[in-house]
Amino acid sequence: MAELFVPLDRLLAGGGDSRLAVSAASGLNEYGCQPMPCPETLSFSSSTATSISQRAYDRAQMAREDMMRSAIDIGIEAAFDERIEEMRNELRTHFALPPALADVVFSPSGTDSQLQALFLTRKLLGPELVTVVVAADQTGSGTVNTARGCHFSAATANGGRVQKGEPIAGLAQAVTSVALPLFDETGEARCYSASDLNVFEAVERAVTGGSKVLLQVMDSSKFGWRAPSDACLEAITARWPSEVQIVVDACQMRLGRARLKRYLERGYIVIVTGSKFFTGPPFSGAVMVPGRFARRLDDASAVPPGFLEYSSCSDWPQNWPSLRARFPVRTNFGQWLRWEAAVEEIGAYYRAPDSFRMAALTSFGEALERLIAASPSLALLPWQDGPKDVADEELAQRTIFSFTVRHGGRMLPLAECRKLYRALAGHAGELKPAAQACLIGQPVALGVSPGSDPSPSAALRISASARLVSEAWSPNADVAHRNLQRAIGDAGTAIASLESLLAGADGIKPGDLSYGS
Repeated sequence: MAELFVPLDRLLAGGGDSRLAVSAASGLNEYGCQPMPCPETLSFSSSTATSISQRAYDRAQMAREDMMRSAIDIGIEAAFDERIEEMRNELRTHFALPPALADVVFSPSGTDSQLQALFLTRKLLGPELVTVVVAADQTGSGTVNTARGCHFSAATANGGRVQKGEPIAGLAQAVTSVALPLFDETGEARCYSASDLNVFEAVERAVTGGSKVLLQVMDSSKFGWRAPSDACLEAITARWPSEVQIVVDACQMRLGRARLKRYLERGYIVIVTGSKFFTGPPFSGAVMVPGRFARRLDDASAVPPGFLEYSSCSDWPQNWPSLRARFPVRTNFGQWLRWEAAVEEIGAYYRAPDSFRMAALTSFGEALERLIAASPSLALLPWQDGPKDVADEELAQRTIFSFTVRHGGRMLPLAECRKLYRALAGHAGELKPAAQACLIGQPVALGVSPGSDPSPSAALRISASARLVSEAWSPNADVAHRNLQRAIGDAGTAIASLESLLAGADGIKPGDLSYGS
């Protein structure tokens, strides 16, 4: 319990892997975020990571104080387990999910959640699996390892030292993976029909070869794209109902509540986070598991020994007593407090009326498209043209605005976009830092893996977020309008700062590749 008394910012940055580490020199993690409010920084980075808001920070502070009082009454382990169970119910309430429809498994990050999804799928289908990863070029960098049941970092969130890329004992056995990129070699996104065909054929090859399949689909990607189509998923589940388990990578959380509910009703496992769109502090992961699986999963046999290092008893629902008992009792305060902050942001977003959420995201998106179109250096990438669905609610529209940058008659590659990203965030480097610090979405390579080309083309991103909506909302329409216009003005400032950086970047050269990689 003594750990609860350390400074809150240290707790918020603990209980995770190396990506959460805060530099002593800058006070920032590798994403340029800090574990305390920084209202002076303009933030449009909800496709990557966001510093905690004051409202969420206050919620975490209050939650810690409540935990201390509860621990005095019933003990820290019982108090912690009780609070985690309450958060499961809060999440279901915010997402309008009936308790019987979804069980919630918490984790330190979306990457850890991928390992949990693999563990659960092996329990449902058997240990021999092929993991087919859709939009593998648009998911997290750790997926290349988690898809095969391997360590994705040099340390686990619980402090264990491991070897990145090496198999996790008992979890990686008989697991292989297939990566299906969303973009082709030229940097063009595949159309729905081509993407669907690739997915269907990959699943068919695996099943024909005698394997069961974990099909990890994307909703949505770093650019806000979804793949494959609903029709493709329905065709796969109809043809191979006992051979394929669909796992939805919804870590961006840019999907309507009705769509989330539909996925669970169809028996899909869904990976979510409280960061990204909802702007909770990085990292906070969870797996939404269809309630129909509870009895089968709770009857599961022994847990792979290497996987015990990745999860704790309280991560698993209390209505899975047998499975919970197989995991060690641990109190990951950092993971818990990051979720407290995220739950506050999720609740604030859904407390804004439906009509305002739609209007705010629409107005911001239309204004941002005009701002990017007016820029002489930025070119907006196409938005995915797919079928409209009422289940997507206000998130049917674009909330990630990806653009390439031209300078000196050429498109800037990944290395140089990283320099811009860092300078825009206000950090010293080869470029003079922007006068107004602004976080936007990290640059993403187009067409090829960053590791295969030292200088691939890349895009930067400006993202709309739940916090944009919740901070703009007011029952006074005039106040709400002014708040939204202020946010649009801040986005204009970010674009103007990019242009200013480019004007002084005639000597820009590839290099400085480590930041945010």
